[in-house]
Amino acid sequence: MPQPAAPAVTPQPAAPAVTPPAISVSEKMFADGMAALQGGGHERALELFSGAWQEKPGHAGVAREFDGALLALKKSGDAAYAQGKWEDAGKRWMGTLRFITHPAANWRAYPFTRSEVRAKVDQLSAALTSMALTEYRRGDVPSAIAGWKTILSYDPGHEEATRSLQTATKQLETLKKMPPGK
Repeated sequence: MPQPAAPAVTPQPAAPAVTPPAISVSEKMFADGMAALQGGGHERALELFSGAWQEKPGHAGVAREFDGALLALKKSGDAAYAQGKWEDAGKRWMGTLRFITHPAANWRAYPFTRSEVRAKVDQLSAALTSMALTEYRRGDVPSAIAGWKTILSYDPGHEEATRSLQTATKQLETLKKMPPGK
């Protein structure tokens, strides 16, 4: 006896793929900022928080986390200074100055003012300039150049350091061209 034919199987339509909800640019930046903050990258976190705020003004997460990140950045600059890490201190204080006026910053509640941080930067630059000039006068031009480069690493607009670096660099080039013993 012949076998009855199997009923034809009608393929079921595939279920639509479930796509996760899209994460907004502001939420992605905020999440990346939180990751940077947890890793100790205070200034990077502030940059990302600023971007999130720009995408979504009044971003609740940024409003909640911005002040803590800024306070931590300033404090890390103080710690770097105490450890004699002048370049790190200058960079962190300049970062503090850059973000202290951000709309998410509640600067009136900070235990420091913008002018106090600016004074720290200015005092650091003055001390480094003095040390570089001392090295320059002693004939240690490479050390003087390193001092002025340190200032410019955190304050690229520092005019005195720029002029002094240019002068010392030209002098060093001239000295290198001279025959030994002259």
